[in-house]
Amino acid sequence: MFLIFDTETTGLPKKWSAPLTDFDNWPRAIQVAWQVHDEKGICVSNQSYIIHPKGFTIPYDSEKIHGISTQLAKKIGVEVEFVLEKFKDDLSKSKFICGHNLNFDEKILGSEYLRIDGKNPLQDFPKIDTCTEETAQICMLKGGRGRRFKLPTLIELYSHLFNQKFESAHNASADVEATALCLFKLLKDKKIHPASLSDNEDIYMNLSDLDLEKVKAQGIDHLNLFEESKKLKSDEQIDKTDSPITNEELKQDFEFAHLHAYTQFSILQSTSRISDLLKQCIDFSHDAIAITDKSNLMGAFHFIKTLKNYNENLKEGQKYIKPIVGCELNVCENHLDKSNRDNGYQMVFLAKNKNGFRNLSKLSSIANIEGFYYVPRIDKEILKTYSEDLIVLSGGLNGEISSKILNQGEEKAEESLKWWIDNFKDDFYLEIQNHKQENEDYIIPILKDFSIKYGVKLIATNNSYYTSKSEANAHDILLCVRDGEKQSVPIGKGRGFRYGLPNEEYYYKSKDEMLKIFSDIPESIYNVSEIIDKVESFDLAREVLLPDFKVPEKFLQKDDFDNQKGQNLYLRHLTIEGVKNKYGKMSKDLEERVDFELDVIAKTGYPGYFLIVQDFINAAREMDVSVGPGRGSAAGSVVAYALGITSIDPIKYNLLFERFLNPDRVSLPDIDIDFDDDGRNKVIEYVVDKYGSDQVAQIITYGRMAAKSSIRDTGRVLDLSLSEVDRISKLVPNMKLNDIFSMNESDLKSELRTDEFSRVTELKKLFKASDLSAQTLQQASLLEGSLRNTGIHACGVIITPSNISEFVPITRAKDSDFYVTQFDNSVVEDAGLLKMDFLGLKTLTIIKDTVKLIKYKYDIDLDPEKFELDDKKTYELFQRGETVGIFQYESPGMQKYLKDLKPTDFNDLIAMNALYRPGPLEYIPSYISRKNGSEPITYDIPEMEEFLQETYGITVYQEQVMSLSQKISGFSKGEADLLRKAMGKKIFSLIEKLKPKFMKGGQENGYTIEVLEKVWKDWEAFASYAFNKSHSTCYALIGYQTAFLKANYPSEYMAAVLSNNMNDIKQVSFFMEECKRMGITVLGPDINESYYKFNVNDDKAIRFGMGAVKGVGKGAVETIVENRKDDKYDDIFDFAKRIDLRLANKKTFENLVLAGGLDSFKLNRSQYFNLDNEGLSYIEKAIKFGSKYQESVNSSQINLFGEDSNDMSINPVIPECDEWINLEKLKKEREVVGIYISAHPLDDFIRELNNFTSTGLTTLNDLNKLVNKDFYVGGIINEVEHLVSKTGNGFAIFSFEDFNDQYKFRIFGEEYLKYKHLLEENKILRLRLTVREGWVNKDTGRVGEPRIQFLNVELMDGIIDSNSKKITLRVDSSAIVNDDIKKLKSTLSKFKGSSPVYFDIHDSKNEFKLNMISEDTKVNISKELLISLEEDEFLYKLN
Repeated sequence: MFLIFDTETTGLPKKWSAPLTDFDNWPRAIQVAWQVHDEKGICVSNQSYIIHPKGFTIPYDSEKIHGISTQLAKKIGVEVEFVLEKFKDDLSKSKFICGHNLNFDEKILGSEYLRIDGKNPLQDFPKIDTCTEETAQICMLKGGRGRRFKLPTLIELYSHLFNQKFESAHNASADVEATALCLFKLLKDKKIHPASLSDNEDIYMNLSDLDLEKVKAQGIDHLNLFEESKKLKSDEQIDKTDSPITNEELKQDFEFAHLHAYTQFSILQSTSRISDLLKQCIDFSHDAIAITDKSNLMGAFHFIKTLKNYNENLKEGQKYIKPIVGCELNVCENHLDKSNRDNGYQMVFLAKNKNGFRNLSKLSSIANIEGFYYVPRIDKEILKTYSEDLIVLSGGLNGEISSKILNQGEEKAEESLKWWIDNFKDDFYLEIQNHKQENEDYIIPILKDFSIKYGVKLIATNNSYYTSKSEANAHDILLCVRDGEKQSVPIGKGRGFRYGLPNEEYYYKSKDEMLKIFSDIPESIYNVSEIIDKVESFDLAREVLLPDFKVPEKFLQKDDFDNQKGQNLYLRHLTIEGVKNKYGKMSKDLEERVDFELDVIAKTGYPGYFLIVQDFINAAREMDVSVGPGRGSAAGSVVAYALGITSIDPIKYNLLFERFLNPDRVSLPDIDIDFDDDGRNKVIEYVVDKYGSDQVAQIITYGRMAAKSSIRDTGRVLDLSLSEVDRISKLVPNMKLNDIFSMNESDLKSELRTDEFSRVTELKKLFKASDLSAQTLQQASLLEGSLRNTGIHACGVIITPSNISEFVPITRAKDSDFYVTQFDNSVVEDAGLLKMDFLGLKTLTIIKDTVKLIKYKYDIDLDPEKFELDDKKTYELFQRGETVGIFQYESPGMQKYLKDLKPTDFNDLIAMNALYRPGPLEYIPSYISRKNGSEPITYDIPEMEEFLQETYGITVYQEQVMSLSQKISGFSKGEADLLRKAMGKKIFSLIEKLKPKFMKGGQENGYTIEVLEKVWKDWEAFASYAFNKSHSTCYALIGYQTAFLKANYPSEYMAAVLSNNMNDIKQVSFFMEECKRMGITVLGPDINESYYKFNVNDDKAIRFGMGAVKGVGKGAVETIVENRKDDKYDDIFDFAKRIDLRLANKKTFENLVLAGGLDSFKLNRSQYFNLDNEGLSYIEKAIKFGSKYQESVNSSQINLFGEDSNDMSINPVIPECDEWINLEKLKKEREVVGIYISAHPLDDFIRELNNFTSTGLTTLNDLNKLVNKDFYVGGIINEVEHLVSKTGNGFAIFSFEDFNDQYKFRIFGEEYLKYKHLLEENKILRLRLTVREGWVNKDTGRVGEPRIQFLNVELMDGIIDSNSKKITLRVDSSAIVNDDIKKLKSTLSKFKGSSPVYFDIHDSKNEFKLNMISEDTKVNISKELLISLEEDEFLYKLN
């Protein structure tokens, strides 16, 4: 009645959904066992058969599961037809087929029946399965899909039901016995209810009294299949007569290389650096080196460049090493099929020459662009197209041949082998590996047989994931980082396991090691020479290839194959027209300059470059995109100025073209362009439209593990506590770990500050220990610098002459809609690619927004490029140092120097922009003194005045050095630029070459050797700091434009600044403080005045942007603004009636109310949240009212069906209710905006904070500077948690905020018990704190992070009364008058008390100070007294 069966097979199907007639998909049965039980559960028949494999072999991986080898099956197996007939006989006597995971076994036998006669007797047969959701609920094992319990394995089910282990899983006869026991136990206990038994309830009755002992078949002896297979293999091994090859027989003089090696460009899968592989290769005296990264060629250019540099600088005894570029690609059935996961087989491809590299590049690009589905993939059809000049290795265990041997059998592997031989002929090699693994031992003899049978040569490789064996653990940690695992999780497959390599043999081995490993197959080592010989060295560096810029027809020339003549003519035409437009009449000097520049551009072959740049810049301007005045050295070109590429007149500011394009040294000019943030993408889209999406790409970036991130990653993997990881990370200065641990003490002292050196000393002690912290540091130092991820270059864009994959391998990035190059920014230009930097500059957006606001408010059209550079208000702003928000001039240090300098013309701003950086900073005081006349201006030689006059005799710019070298020593323009480069980059070989020429030329021009030596020495000292004047001028101009707007249109400018920092609430707070200092009111949002961004109202106050309110989207703001154009909103109901309620939901309304957006309606914010009789808030009521009104209007049904239009036109009235207390209102405001706008809870305590706290919370960001110091801070508690430790002691964590920052405190022990009652939300407190050294760890002796102790906690309220001992009034005797004295006397007399009054009297004119005490006046110091003094504008200080 019950037929219970199980099968063992050759593997798993590739597609579970495939029809059973897809015989290639469904594995073969190699054991079938079944039992037949009657309706009472008693076993009446028991059968088990091994099947003789006909036309297939049993794969290794399957054998490892069930133990049945091909040899065993051939020896004891029976024909499949016999087994199926016997099974069919028992099936005819049965009512149900049963099994565990029956669906699989049923399909296996079904497919076998269909193979024989096309009929499947199992189809539609009633089924009972013991692997279902019901048994999952019984076993309750975690790990199922969708948070459900997982389906139990037979072992798990048996163990749960019988509370004992079932050991013989994966022997079909034993599995059937266990399944039968589980089945009848479940049916007996009525724990499963299969659909097939829904009409057979009597079965449960029949089995209710079943003795489970009777379920067992009698006299079964399960054959140990593993042991039987092992015996057969041992016998075969004894029969082998191959004698081992002795060392004497091994060749020694042959070329060798590792042909299967990964680098760090196989991201998070290899620790090997290219430089480390090269070092090993040199040490081992290998003849070539190959890299075969996974699916990418990111390292190819770096690899070839590194090898080329080595080979061109060989030292004595070193030999040439040939670079071999390869790639491991995943070859699947159909790379475009993304309906079924198919990761394919990992095959190794090596480029024979440059054409082979092109094909490899194409394959990698296709894999990443078209074929990516879980992994990058190609297929065999694609391979046929791009197979030329490629060598193929069959890969390791995951290669197609080896994988099929292990998983599908030798026949399938042989079929695949034939395809590779047919398509790659002698360029296909069988790859054998021996990492001391059993599965490799199984494969090697089969591959040897294939090699002999098909004449395919064997190649021995060693998958190298790391360079030396000592890196094995670091590599394992890297894999854990990739997969987000802990290293403590065991390596294996399935739940509860992680991926990892099985042993430590995956390193870069020496030739001798490889010979020893493959001593029984030495030809596999010798054959490597053949591949090395086949490969030709090639270089990937080449001249930059420009896309073809089409010129108008009238400029086309005959026989102009590369369009250079036409482009030069058209460039000259555009330049002449631009010069006329910019300069009016062309002078002789100007004509000479233009001709010189155009001549250099023509000779260097870059007219197309200028035409391309001017084209998209002019297109940007037409699209209303703001373009910067220039950037870098391009501003030195008159041609660039005439074409509109730059906006700085190089003649006026003495900027040099040769600084940009050296006539003696042909290199691609570099024009970087700034666009406003919003417009940058428009320009890129224009370029894509013009040249085609297949010719434009962004540039990849490689994210590497820095010192701290490698410590954090390693610590997480090794399960080091977060606090310890954090502590170690904080010990690391801005230096590489390897440098820290390799440098001696004196070198470290010279490199580091005292506090850094102290921390590094502790770090080095940690490194030398043997605990988990030490292991973390040791392994992190190995992983430091590893590639962790890829990204996209912020501004770089590549444009190619045709399809980009013809020039460089490409890929995709998740953050880009464009192709991305696999080569990074450091090599793309060397690889011949035209790189343009499209930079987004927020300052341009700020300027643009300000200009728009001015146009909107005052109908004034401003063009920043036409601002007069002598605006008085602008220079006064610079002179006062009020440069917060001013591009390039806003730092506190710069503000100080500007106040001292008091700039009066644009040249001062250019100079300050150039000087304010490390190095030249020390020249600023001298520059200021010379400008202000307190220091004489001197020149070493009179001729210097011409070029140094503008900077008061101080060399500030590189251009000054270049001009002076031409003047003093007769350097050519090209030589002058070389000198600038040599000094700036400290290229000593070039400096030594140029110095004699400088000295000789100077002497010939009449200068003494002493003067020339001094000049040269000064230049050497300063030239490395000297700045590019072209760049400084461009950015000084942008800075001037921002200052002009701030000085002349302060509210509009600051509104734009705030708008463009909306996403950074700290910056918003910072700039709001600047507005307060400027006397500009910043008002909260208002639905009748605000826009998405900050704007300015009629009173010149800045209105908060509604876009800065959480939950208020752009669509909501647009409908609010659109519907108030004719009339302002009267109230919330009018608001709800008029706006599009699909764009503004309940959250929008609530957050606008909380932010103060409806305050203008003169209702309390609390009223909107008050509930009516129906339990609705008035916000909900307004939305409902507005929705109903809009429905009525839209349907034109007013007054029909009894609706009274008057009811809809009269807005409901919101009743009065208690207002929220001020603190509650402000807290809610802060929740939706991020800051307090209308007020701050601490506003009422400003006097207490100013007089009775010693520092702000920002100081606490570096506790190391505060060790052993006591101080006071004040603020408000935003959040507090009262918690209990593991030991049962109470403690608290609270967030404390002042005007500028917030800090999270932790308070424990007696301090917590003492001050617990004060630790409540919204409490405003003064804390007296001290910082102590960290606790010492008893086990390690290490000192932890500094810790805060609470000396006192008190309410801020009453601080003035309890802490004020005296008051000191500050009086300027030269400014005070009798009325002031009378007023002061009157005020003090009203507050008589016992506290003394002191006077700090000073005379600002005569500069004297006097401190006095009032003998007859004493006061009661109170808040009221202080308010009175402030109203009368008296300055005071409390002690």
